[in-house]
Amino acid sequence: MSESTSSAPTQYQTTAVFKELMEILSSMDEKFLKGEKAIQGDPSGVLEGYKWIFSITQVAMEVYVWGDKFKPRFVEIVGPVKKWGGDNSDAFYFMAPIDPSRTYKATVDPGDAVYLSLTVYGGPDDGRYSERIVGMLNTTQMDANPDGTYTMILSPNEHEGNWIKLESDAVVAITRDYMNDPVNGRKAVWDIECLDEAPPYELTDEELARRFRTVVTWLKDQAAMVPLDLGQVNHVSDPFPVPKVTFGWAAGDAAYAMGAFELGDGEALVLRGRNPKCVFWNVCLWNQFLHTFNYDYDPVTANGSRIDTDEDGNWEIIISHEDPGVPNWISTQRRPHGRIFFRWFLPDSTPGPVAAEVVPLSELASEVAKS
Repeated sequence: MSESTSSAPTQYQTTAVFKELMEILSSMDEKFLKGEKAIQGDPSGVLEGYKWIFSITQVAMEVYVWGDKFKPRFVEIVGPVKKWGGDNSDAFYFMAPIDPSRTYKATVDPGDAVYLSLTVYGGPDDGRYSERIVGMLNTTQMDANPDGTYTMILSPNEHEGNWIKLESDAVVAITRDYMNDPVNGRKAVWDIECLDEAPPYELTDEELARRFRTVVTWLKDQAAMVPLDLGQVNHVSDPFPVPKVTFGWAAGDAAYAMGAFELGDGEALVLRGRNPKCVFWNVCLWNQFLHTFNYDYDPVTANGSRIDTDEDGNWEIIISHEDPGVPNWISTQRRPHGRIFFRWFLPDSTPGPVAAEVVPLSELASEVAKS
C-alpha cells in the first residue's frame, strides 16, 4: 500500500478563536443567573439578559468583524431591537471604524434631528472600550452646506471647514441623532468614505483571527459591567456637569443624572426638577443591562417636547406600574425595579437636583378627581 501523499489538515488560527468565542457565549448567562450579580425578583430582566447577549454580539460582529477602515460604512449600533449600553427611544447611533493615518469625508442630511454630532474616540483597537474623545463636532460648531447638509473631514492633516484632527490612537467614529418625534420625524442620513486609495483586498487567517479576538475582548468587557447594581432606590443622584474627560462612548457635550426605582402595587415615584436651557433632554427607564424597557408598547421614556412644565419651567414626572391619569407618566411595565437615566444636551448650566418622593397612587388619582 503506497504512502499517502495528502497533506495534513490546515490549522487555522481563526478556528481556535472561534471555539473560544462559542465557549464564552455559552456561559454568559451564568453571571445574571447566579452569584453576587444574579438578578433577583425580576424574571423579565433575566429574559432580557439573553436578548442583551445577542445585541452586544451583533454590534461586535458588525463593527469589528465586518467593519472595514478602508471602505467604511456607518452601521446602526442601537435601536428598538438592539438594546445595550444606555439606548433610548429618541436617538439613533451609528458607528464606523477609523484608521488614524487616513483621511475620511463624512456627510449628513440632518432631517428633523434637534441634536446631531459626530465624535471620534481614541484608545485601544482590540475590542476594549475607548479611553477618550479625540475630537467631535455638533451642528452648533459646523457650517452647513447650501442644501442644509453638513460635510466633515476626519484626517491627521489640517483641512479647511468642519474638521476633526485624527490623532494616533483614533479608532472609531460614532454619530448621534436625537429627535423630538423619532417615530414620525425624518431621520438623519449619514455617509462616510475614505479619500485615500485602498490596498488590494485580501482576507487572511491572521487578520480574521485578530478580528474574532476583538469580539472576544468586547464581550468580556461588556459582560464585566452588568448587571448593574440598583444602588439607592427611589432616588436620583445630583446631575453631573458636561464632562471634560469621558470613558467609553459617552457624549462629550451632555450632562447626566442617574437613579433607580423600586415600587410596589399602588405606589408611584414622583420626580420633580427644572431644566437649564438645552437643545434636548430626556429621561429613560432601563433594566440592569442598561437597555430601555419596550417602548413600542408603553411610554417608558419621555423627552422635553412631550413633558408638561409650569410657567417657570418646573416639571413633575410620575413613574408607576399603572397609568395615574396625570401628565408626564412613565410606565414601569409592571417591573419591580429599574434604573432611571436623565440626559441634557448642550445645557447652558449644570442641571439642578432632581427630588424624588414615593406616594400612594390613590393620592394622585384624588388630585385628578379634584381638578
